[in-house]
Amino acid sequence: METSELLKKVRKIEIKTRGLTSHIFSGQYHSAFKGRGMAFSEVREYQFGDDIRSIDWNVTARFNHPFVKIFEEERELTVMLLIDVSGSNEFGTQKQLKSQLMTEIAGVLSFSAIYNNDKVGVIFFSNKIEKFIPPQKGTVHILRIIRELINFKPENKETNISEALRYLTNIIKKRCIAFVISDFIDNNFQESFKIANKKHDVIAIHLFDERETYLPKVGIIKLKDAESGKSILVDTSNILTRNFFAKQWNEKTENFKTQFTKNGIDLVSISTDQDYIKPLISLFKRRELR
Repeated sequence: METSELLKKVRKIEIKTRGLTSHIFSGQYHSAFKGRGMAFSEVREYQFGDDIRSIDWNVTARFNHPFVKIFEEERELTVMLLIDVSGSNEFGTQKQLKSQLMTEIAGVLSFSAIYNNDKVGVIFFSNKIEKFIPPQKGTVHILRIIRELINFKPENKETNISEALRYLTNIIKKRCIAFVISDFIDNNFQESFKIANKKHDVIAIHLFDERETYLPKVGIIKLKDAESGKSILVDTSNILTRNFFAKQWNEKTENFKTQFTKNGIDLVSISTDQDYIKPLISLFKRRELR
């Protein structure tokens, strides 16, 4: 890609994601992720608008007047973005490719983090670790991440999510917030998620395209696996074939959703034709309530 064209794309993503962050996501992010590690500082008299859950009942009873506990947030957080750059993400039949949706979501999360004085790092992965960008702060760093997201060309096309999670636990020593952004077209990654989530706060962001959920009735078509390169002919006029395809999708997605819930891992699924604002805000609000 020409440098001028790349800079235009980076600027476009920056304007959109920075705007969304400053108006919508920054406060939501702060409420959802800040304060996970809090240290007691002092007590003070209750003021209108204080959260009643912070009332210190012992001190209140002693002075016959409400007092609240004041906590200070511990050091800044580290946010890691685990970005799936395998071949299957270069697919999209609706508004955009999965990879383009991934870039915008990563941009929003990155700007939300730096607005809250957190560090952001990235792991690009296929069936191996393609690139590691160490966590740093600052707008220049985030623009580098967006530039890489737009222009990065992986060496491999297949997927190994477990390898990315193992790398995360080895390279990032202190607890972090880890967003795994992928279409999860992979097998046997649940145990790795479970292990990584014991050390870090892992969140799964599942991206998919509507055409992956069912086949339209359009006769005989050629389907190609973007990761293996294998092709097959499929007769979509056969209702049994269409039902089998839809059943496979539903069973696989429901299985990993069940496993994520069982292991206490937050999950949000976003389609390429969907506005990602509402799903992300819903994710943040769920975390606020814990």
